[in-house]
Amino acid sequence: MASVTTASAAAREAVRTPAHAPLDAVVVGAGFGGLYMVHRLRQAGLSVQGIEAAGDVGGTWWWNRYPGARCDIPSLLYSYTFSDDLQAEWRWTEKYATQPEILAYARHVADRFDLRPSFLFETRVVSAIFDEDAKLWRVTTDKGDQITARFCVMATGCLSAPRGLDLPGAETFQGRTLVTGLWPHEPVDFTGKRVAVLGTGSSAVQSTPLIAEQADQVYVFQRTPNYSLPALNAPLTDEEVAGFRANFPMYVELLRSGQPPLPIPPADYVPSDEELNALVAQLWNGWGLISAVQIPNIVRDERCNQAAGDFVRARIAETVKDPALAEKLTPRDFPIMTKRACVDTGYYETFNRDNVELVDLRETPIEAITPTGVRTSQREYAVDVIVSALGFDAMTGALLRMDIRGRDGRPLAEAWAEGPKTYLGLAVAGFPNLFTVTGPGSPSVLTNVLTACEQHVDWIMDAIAHVRSTNAATLEATADAQEDWVAHVNDEADKTLFPRAASWYMGANIPGKPRMFMPYVGEGYKIHCDKVAAEGYPGFALGS
Repeated sequence: MASVTTASAAAREAVRTPAHAPLDAVVVGAGFGGLYMVHRLRQAGLSVQGIEAAGDVGGTWWWNRYPGARCDIPSLLYSYTFSDDLQAEWRWTEKYATQPEILAYARHVADRFDLRPSFLFETRVVSAIFDEDAKLWRVTTDKGDQITARFCVMATGCLSAPRGLDLPGAETFQGRTLVTGLWPHEPVDFTGKRVAVLGTGSSAVQSTPLIAEQADQVYVFQRTPNYSLPALNAPLTDEEVAGFRANFPMYVELLRSGQPPLPIPPADYVPSDEELNALVAQLWNGWGLISAVQIPNIVRDERCNQAAGDFVRARIAETVKDPALAEKLTPRDFPIMTKRACVDTGYYETFNRDNVELVDLRETPIEAITPTGVRTSQREYAVDVIVSALGFDAMTGALLRMDIRGRDGRPLAEAWAEGPKTYLGLAVAGFPNLFTVTGPGSPSVLTNVLTACEQHVDWIMDAIAHVRSTNAATLEATADAQEDWVAHVNDEADKTLFPRAASWYMGANIPGKPRMFMPYVGEGYKIHCDKVAAEGYPGFALGS
């Protein structure tokens, strides 16, 4: 950490120098998107300042240290593709990497490309305001830094604004409150404790089995049961790693061309009943979300979706010994995959333990947090620890927690009052030279976010090069192009089953948040982005 502190201090001294000239770019975030963005900018010889609220690199993997935290796609795929040498020198140890290993990977990347000196750590952006006269972004931090830059890139992450314990009476609780997205760095010992786990999303599904192994009693407070698929995690063999590396060039070529990097059924494939039964059975083969996309049109075709949901529901009934409890854990009111399915290790089995109790909030909703526990409409549960696993203000939360203002001083919060509007998920009309990495209106959370970050960063670099080569001052999405793109995003979502679920994709987990399907679920996204760039950026206006 000393090297991080030293690098951050040197960077801060540089931006506070009175003669400090405007930079080419400021990048907010040191997760996988921000690290690659800074790397590409420096490669191009451009001046850049990164800003990160955490104490080091890693983004979500710096903050989310709860027990059982893992990636939910295979770790071999959860890797950068921009450097063959980086790919060759890093070896993942497990099929699904743990948080410590993913954080170690991020730190390795930062060390290998000497990225830390370009970041201010333990620093939050308070405001980013576009100066129309100077055609510059003026960024202010909570440490008093004032940074000016021509381009502002928000690599703030899609799941980086955790929802805390925002329930009535939360401030009165006399025990310990832990938020999964803001987990302590030191180990937490649950031995002898009574623990309330609030939520049944991914962080709760991953952490509950490990908490239950230590705690005297665990109460899982569930509003909506979730679909979860078994990880069947295991160490990666040398043969598996060698096989992936042998196919790596082809994998990268497919990504670069905008084609699916993994084989998926063609859209017009209609499986027979026998074929469909075999396909849905793969959901229990340990490949989780990858198995799901092998089922043709799983989020578009009622028949295929129903078969997949029925299969998982049957496995829950087989796993949980108490039939009444199994039924409470069984999702029935939204199609499978319309909320992000979880990938777990022993989640459903955990409810067979004597020290684990499910509290169904549909039957007995929470009324308040009390000084000694959680009170529902039926009773009070006395606990020593509350684990708040209530999810994130996804995709927009981190951006709207900053005061971002574009032309005429218009706040981004005002521009997005009815829901986030972007062009391509990369730019916002009225906010010149501002880019969002994996922003709303892009596939982001519906795909491999790490390679999605790479695709966005590469596109942003080409856009910056275009502005510079044309001697323009700004590049800005037009209002018409933005409206057309938002309509297209909505049209594509309406062709699917996604809108049937009250998911965080829709903003439904945050009280008062506008309901709008935020990711892009259409086909050929990268091909479309590349076409925009190749044709001279239609839908964007250059400013002199």
